[in-house]
Amino acid sequence: MNGTVPDKIVELLKKGLKEQVYPGAVLLAARGEDIVFFHNVGSRALIPKPLPMERETIFDLASLTKPLGTALAIMKLIDEGLVGLDIPISSLIKPFPWKDKANLTVRLLLSHSAGLPDWKPFYLELTKYPMEERKPALRRLIMEEPLDEGPKKVSLYSDLGFMLLEWIIETVTDQDLSSFLNSSLYHPLGLNELYLDQITADTVDEKRSFAATEYCKWRKETMQGHVHDENAYALGGYSGHAGLFGTAPDIFTLIKRLIKIYHGYCSEPITTETVRTFFSRQEIVPDSTWALGWDTPAEKNSSSGNYFSSSSVGHTGFTGTSVWIDLRENITVIFLTNRIHPSRSNEKIKDFRPKLHNLIMREFLRGQGIHRARSSLKY
Repeated sequence: MNGTVPDKIVELLKKGLKEQVYPGAVLLAARGEDIVFFHNVGSRALIPKPLPMERETIFDLASLTKPLGTALAIMKLIDEGLVGLDIPISSLIKPFPWKDKANLTVRLLLSHSAGLPDWKPFYLELTKYPMEERKPALRRLIMEEPLDEGPKKVSLYSDLGFMLLEWIIETVTDQDLSSFLNSSLYHPLGLNELYLDQITADTVDEKRSFAATEYCKWRKETMQGHVHDENAYALGGYSGHAGLFGTAPDIFTLIKRLIKIYHGYCSEPITTETVRTFFSRQEIVPDSTWALGWDTPAEKNSSSGNYFSSSSVGHTGFTGTSVWIDLRENITVIFLTNRIHPSRSNEKIKDFRPKLHNLIMREFLRGQGIHRARSSLKY
């Protein structure tokens, strides 16, 4: 990028503040292992008191839990021979009396092709149980839910599928998801600020820099330092779909390793073959953009904007977070915001995020030609 581009990016980030797209944001853009732009704007909290956003602010990553947590754990289990992508989940979970779901596979769950409902307010029922009984109760509730569609018929983004993947991980490892990720992946990579929430742990350390999310009428508090997602909260802080917290630097450390593995420069802690498989669009359902735990750019209206190549993967999180990686160009953009603070009704991020990606990518690709844009959207 040339010398004027960071100013353009800062201007756009400040415009996002002025237009109340978010109270604050952290943006990290990199090419290869080199961070080209790393900047914070605004506030990590407005209520109960204003607090400044920092580069090391810890965010509730919401559905980034799916690719950066649950799918990552499944990758590791595949390499260890404990899970197969196309083995029916009924062969992994015993007993399995739910005949309508017996032929669902790990691949179908990871690619949102299983036909499961997208979301249900399970927390309203779960809070009637003691904490230790809630995950077994949740799993029964999911299995009793009828499929919205038959497997492989439609692409239906589903939290429920990733809740079932957590169950599989627990079953084959005899560990909870948090312990498995910490011992097998996060801690060996030095990721001390990437972790799953534990609401039963000690009170949140106010000295740590957490981004606030929504004022929750159910919990009667502004969530800061504990998970926003109600189902994950009711389950103790996390499940396979939500509950991951982290900073931009730790996310980038993980992404750097995955990119190196993808290109064959190393094969630890996951093999190149497995990473390439998970980063490949599955095409199980016609016109679906889903890879395994990751999304890929759509022809139109992608959150990635217009200029990420077809060899790209990414994901967004409900709280205002996102990661997009162009594997062809070795470009990573990590954009973390607290857009639902203090209310989830703010959806301006949907229009803003692709504009930001377009500005960044046009400058990264300047001189290479950008005729490969996927639509005519301009900014």
